[in-house]
Amino acid sequence: MSLNGDEKSIELRRKLISAGEIAVEELIQVAEHKINFVTVKPTGRSKKSESDESEAESFAVAADKLKTAAQAKKLAIMDAFEILNKIQSEREILKSLESKVGEKASSTGGFAEKRARESRS
Repeated sequence: MSLNGDEKSIELRRKLISAGEIAVEELIQVAEHKINFVTVKPTGRSKKSESDESEAESFAVAADKLKTAAQAKKLAIMDAFEILNKIQSEREILKSLESKVGEKASSTGGFAEKRARESRS
């Protein structure tokens, strides 16, 4: 059985909504994932040495990685909300399409059938 345009659109929208829900779940997992942040403690030495500079650089790199991870979490959360909003609007469109297809299926016949009913009256 071949699907008409509206039925095909309904089927595709259902698949996209399902895929979007899976994507939101995956983004939630990203947002919930704990950030492992390792700090470098200062040694308390009075003279600056190469190891002090190395520790400072390590701390700067660790802080930069923390910031990047936090930005990734924020992006995941914002993307999840955007997808949820799109899912909601697509569900409304889907409901409208389903009622339109239902109306077409419930209407009995086309022009000829309508004319035959009118002539019997």
